[in-house]
Amino acid sequence: MSENQGKIITKAQLAEHASHKNLWIVISGQVYDVSKFMDEHPGGDEVLLCEAEKDATEAFEDVGHSDDARALLPPMLVGEIEGGGEAAKPKVQVSPVNKDPTSVTNSNPLFMFAPLLVLGVWVAYKYSS
Repeated sequence: MSENQGKIITKAQLAEHASHKNLWIVISGQVYDVSKFMDEHPGGDEVLLCEAEKDATEAFEDVGHSDDARALLPPMLVGEIEGGGEAAKPKVQVSPVNKDPTSVTNSNPLFMFAPLLVLGVWVAYKYSS
């Protein structure tokens, strides 16, 4: 177990580390000191500085960091943000409920050909007699 695991970082402590030379960011409720990584970050240091003093989990996940990028995090671990952070809370994805009974969102695409089939059968019956 790392000496920093279990260490609680307050929002005030996080705010003290919000500069180019001394930057901590929060990802999934964990606080990381990315100060030494600023110049090496492929997206540039401004990307990291924009996430100072706030939860950077969404920004981190939206970019789709590789496993190699994620492997860089453990040595930078400072501790856990007080309260676990917004991202530490499980997110429940709720799909929107479609209350319009006339709309069909999950139907089989073959059903759109049904009217053509009916029309074709009717035309064949009409002109074959």
